Amino acid sequence: MKRWAFQSIVAAVILSVCASAWAGKILLINGAGATFPYPIYSKWFSEYAKLNNSVNFNYQSIGSGGGIRQITAQTVDFGATDGPMNDEQMQKAPAPILHVPTVLGGVVPIYSLPEVSEKLNFTQAALAGIFLGKISTWNHPEIAKANPGVALPNKPIVVVHRSDGSGTTFVWTDFLSSVSAEWKAKVGKSTSVNWPVGLGGKGNEGVAGLVKQTPYAIGYTELGYATNNKIPYSKVQNRAGEFVDCTAQTISSAAASAKMPKDFRVSIVNAAGQDAYPISSFTWLLVYREQTDRVKGEEIMKFLHWMLKDGQRYSEPLGYAPLPPDVARMVEESLDQIKLP
Repeated sequence: MKRWAFQSIVAAVILSVCASAWAGKILLINGAGATFPYPIYSKWFSEYAKLNNSVNFNYQSIGSGGGIRQITAQTVDFGATDGPMNDEQMQKAPAPILHVPTVLGGVVPIYSLPEVSEKLNFTQAALAGIFLGKISTWNHPEIAKANPGVALPNKPIVVVHRSDGSGTTFVWTDFLSSVSAEWKAKVGKSTSVNWPVGLGGKGNEGVAGLVKQTPYAIGYTELGYATNNKIPYSKVQNRAGEFVDCTAQTISSAAASAKMPKDFRVSIVNAAGQDAYPISSFTWLLVYREQTDRVKGEEIMKFLHWMLKDGQRYSEPLGYAPLPPDVARMVEESLDQIKLP
């Protein structure tokens, strides 16, 4: 074999090996935060990997408080939260952070009542009273009046809440603060509060599990965790006085009247509308406006564009509601703010 031919073969083999090694290299993008959207985020990351197998999204479902802390500390490439960062938290971040709405969801009161098969109704006053510790038995008049004909037991109510910093808690306490002046004054809204009563469970999974195994318990969790665990959940009285079930349609109705600010930090609890579910919320990904890694920044932007268009169709089967079309357009335009090095 001539020398030049041999050299050509060697060069081709080296290029082939290098190409194979590069093709096998997977870019890892790390995120952490809210448990509320974890089911749909898992679905999105799985579906996106089928389209782009060179990127792997590693998401740790540790609660919104953890997501905010980790994105602030720059230990992850993106955070996730169901309660938007407040001004103080934004100022503590080393650089500007963008809130990217991803999907809509609802928080539902879940309960364990062995003697009751009917779906319960809860007034706003009943939920505030239970979590304040002022309504302590299941047959209390405030619960009974909303459930005529239901044989409610004379049993103590076991309250279950989140023990970790949680966006689900932010949505829940935002709702209670909006419907109860006493709750607003004594407890307030936050990802973590000083609970007047109750037992703590970690994550939506922990609350759902604790309620399921504890007779006469009541808690709150994202809709998908209730349906997936086959735990009863109630209808909730909205601003119009109607008892509304939590569905993709009633969550969307809550978002319909929202006036979306440019930074997307908005609350839609207790929204106006006959069929608006009152404990609804956007959930957000948190990304730095100025990316420090060009390759990761490009891949995050590609994923976000896919999420806003193709990803939304996975929302309803998992118990979420897709972003309203006008909001999705606003979010897509806002992605131009992300700067790559």
